[in-house]
Amino acid sequence: MAQAVKEGKLLILGITQEQHPDRCRLLAQWKGFHWPILHDPINIMGAPVVPILVAIDEQGIVRDTKPRLATIETTFIRPAFTDATSSDEPPRLTPFLSPGQAHPDFDILHASAEKENLPRVWRALADALALWGGEKRVSAAIDAYTQASKLDPKDAVTLFRLGVCYRRRYDSVQRQAGDFQAAINLWSRAVNLDPNQYIWRRRVQQYGPRLDKPYSFYDWVNEAERVIAARGEKPVPLAVRPGGAEFAYPVKEFPAQARARSPDSEGKINRDKHGLIRAEVTVVPQGVRPGRATRIHVVLRPDAKQKAHWNNEAEPMRLWIDAPGGWQIDEPLLTWKAGKIAVTEEERSLDFEVKAPANAKGRIELRAYALYNVCDGGGRCWFLRLDIPIELQVREN
Repeated sequence: MAQAVKEGKLLILGITQEQHPDRCRLLAQWKGFHWPILHDPINIMGAPVVPILVAIDEQGIVRDTKPRLATIETTFIRPAFTDATSSDEPPRLTPFLSPGQAHPDFDILHASAEKENLPRVWRALADALALWGGEKRVSAAIDAYTQASKLDPKDAVTLFRLGVCYRRRYDSVQRQAGDFQAAINLWSRAVNLDPNQYIWRRRVQQYGPRLDKPYSFYDWVNEAERVIAARGEKPVPLAVRPGGAEFAYPVKEFPAQARARSPDSEGKINRDKHGLIRAEVTVVPQGVRPGRATRIHVVLRPDAKQKAHWNNEAEPMRLWIDAPGGWQIDEPLLTWKAGKIAVTEEERSLDFEVKAPANAKGRIELRAYALYNVCDGGGRCWFLRLDIPIELQVREN
């Protein structure tokens, strides 16, 4: 097959279902993949499993959806396929559209769409915005998918793609509070409606607890960057670096809780009343079953409006988590070790896991707080505490 590629008889084209395409480009650089790789974050192909192989001939006709590599030379590469159409008239091709130009069939589609077809029309519009609109149109894609979902709440495909767009906005400068949690909730709803979707399930497990992980999703990233750098190349930069849950390995039993003492058990540290640091919490999955675990993501960001920034010249930032009776925390005390730079403005992401007791039910609140050194735009610095309530919902099914 390699010889066929070299001779120009076979073109290999990859399609990745990654949320973050630059991670796939890094993998390709590491492994030496030289073929083009397309990005399909919303699973427009509808592939329920990966990997899949598709053989397309020179006429653009799909000849095999399950080609065998052992026989592909004789069954696909060597044969000369011809156009299977019965008419001598050349096929009509839809011309490429310039930005802003309406699709020639859109008016017909819009005019003929009956009420029951409206969810598909909205989803088609959202698909176009998600695939071709770029970062600037992600909110418009969210609005269109939302309209489709309201009209057809049980359309799992729409729910999954809406989740993709929420996560995409979360990773952009347009981020809104709750975007990450919205993505997790939508992906979970999609999987509940269609539990056979491999890619959808993996999207939730990527950020979830170790008890539910099939493998470590991105444990290869650091090794890939090291090997690429050793070759004298510059690794593909990652817009969103994986970490925490994305590096974690699966476990069969919930780990024993680490021993630690609350650094402010009496609550004497002054609270961050001016909101110099803002916290955002995401629970994956949001609903935890009795006897099972969930993973909590806590992101702390300096408030840009107040020109707040971290002061790294004192003790490191800490996050403490108190659990109700019977609940287990794998690491009740987490620490963020800052680098050597005295002042920084980065967001700080910490995550931990919590396991519910077998008799858990209803809503439960974990009490957490962060301790940190922070300064405002006027150069005034404090050591402050931020209380972070975390609400969990126990679900029975």
